[in-house]
Amino acid sequence: MSPPIDLDGLSSAQLRELVANLFAKLAELERTNAELREEIARLKGLKGRPDLKPSGMDKATDPGKPGRQEKRPGRGKVRPRVSVEDRVLKVAAPAGSRFKGYETYLVQEFVLSVHAIRYRRERWVMPDGQTIIASLPEGTVGHFGPDLRRFVLMQYHQGQSTLPRLTALLQSLGLSISKREVQRLLTEKHDDFLDEARDVLRAGLETSPWISVDDTGARHKVANGFCTQIGNDRFTWFGTRRSKSRLNFLDLLRAGHTDFALNPAAFDYMRSRALPATLIARLAEQPQMAFADQADWRAHLDRLGFTGLTAAPDPVQIATEGAIWGSIHAHDFLRDAVVLSDDAGQFAVGRHALCWVHAERLVHKLDAFTDHHRAAQQRARKLIWDFYAALKAYRANPEKSRRLALRARFDRVFRRRTGFVTLDRLLARLHANKAELLTVLDRPETPLHTNGSENDIRCQVTRRKVSAGTRSDPGRDCRDAFLGLAKTCNKLGVAFWDYLGSRLRIPGQRLIPPLTNLVRCRGQPA
Repeated sequence: MSPPIDLDGLSSAQLRELVANLFAKLAELERTNAELREEIARLKGLKGRPDLKPSGMDKATDPGKPGRQEKRPGRGKVRPRVSVEDRVLKVAAPAGSRFKGYETYLVQEFVLSVHAIRYRRERWVMPDGQTIIASLPEGTVGHFGPDLRRFVLMQYHQGQSTLPRLTALLQSLGLSISKREVQRLLTEKHDDFLDEARDVLRAGLETSPWISVDDTGARHKVANGFCTQIGNDRFTWFGTRRSKSRLNFLDLLRAGHTDFALNPAAFDYMRSRALPATLIARLAEQPQMAFADQADWRAHLDRLGFTGLTAAPDPVQIATEGAIWGSIHAHDFLRDAVVLSDDAGQFAVGRHALCWVHAERLVHKLDAFTDHHRAAQQRARKLIWDFYAALKAYRANPEKSRRLALRARFDRVFRRRTGFVTLDRLLARLHANKAELLTVLDRPETPLHTNGSENDIRCQVTRRKVSAGTRSDPGRDCRDAFLGLAKTCNKLGVAFWDYLGSRLRIPGQRLIPPLTNLVRCRGQPA
């Protein structure tokens, strides 16, 4: 940046503003330098610096806790989920003692043992020469029983164990099993689980009034990628891909479908992304509106001359995104549903809402260099916290008469001028997102934050830290599916242990209905 021609000719106010701007640019350079240092440290395997603590806005605006005079509720009576066995313990009482009944004392125990069975299967030769062999018991797949398979899946996915530790544990219990065999138990013959995870996503997208999304880094086949979370209070689904672009996110929202569709939703999307009207008309005037897969769609674009265009934005990309969005609507996914995110650009599709905690965090992390700047920052944060508390109260008791007042109050909070140039620019940026930040006024069921997504995706972060990454596509898909199913079971009030026992057809286990049915039932109005 070239200096002014005459610094001596600037007034004291102009000099202060210049110094403040220079400090802001210096802070931005320092932040960029720190991020580069952290990236270098991560690539070298070194420990990075700790993250800044959260602002605490959401917890601070919760209703106050009950006073000390009110008795806190106890944990309640211990109720084991298994049948209770009664045993009488006798004591040698001296002569003349009187029997006064029993004193009950409940003890819960866990029995873990290894059991090997050699099945002697009858074999008969029928008169026509064919051989018949007695069937194995239900649930037996391969040379390891269903209870062992359930234990391995439970310990690895919900227990977040590692493959070597799990193998060592099984071998120490007396099992003759190798690391490779444990790997097969985790990644092979799980098509039914993968299908149910996909169906859970479809059921959630069909019935949910809102979904919350987030992503985090992932490693697959020794390459960096991204794991995307999609879910709400009823379900969770994970998908790991190499990219986190909007095109990738839209593809995930198709929930396994591969078709492309040109319909009103697709054309509306293309208009919103500034695709020229002539190109939209060229697509609309063609008789073919549905395409089975990527190859069919790409051939259609080639015939229309889209692939040879070099305009900005890329016509092929926008048209492809629009056709995928049309496919999403054609399958009745996300019909009038709100997509809640942390303001990452790839998630801005459909009816989009923003997380207030992430919005306030921008103000919280802003670098202030003078007492005036710090005071302005704290005043802005207090106004945002107070407004957030008002939104939480409105969400608990939505009244149409309060909408206009809250919209006007939003303008007063984010249009104010503080004299802190960087803060004023940030407030103006947040004000530009007014419609997305105030989605709750029209859709009170939508949360004000993405804390649910961050809690869900934490298991993926833990798995990445514990086991680094996956090496095969089946391993990646099984990891995503089982972590998502475990989270979904927890949200639906189903024990993951019982769910695995039901799906593996373990004798005596209670039947767990398809999770898709439970997700749909939760989505129906009471």
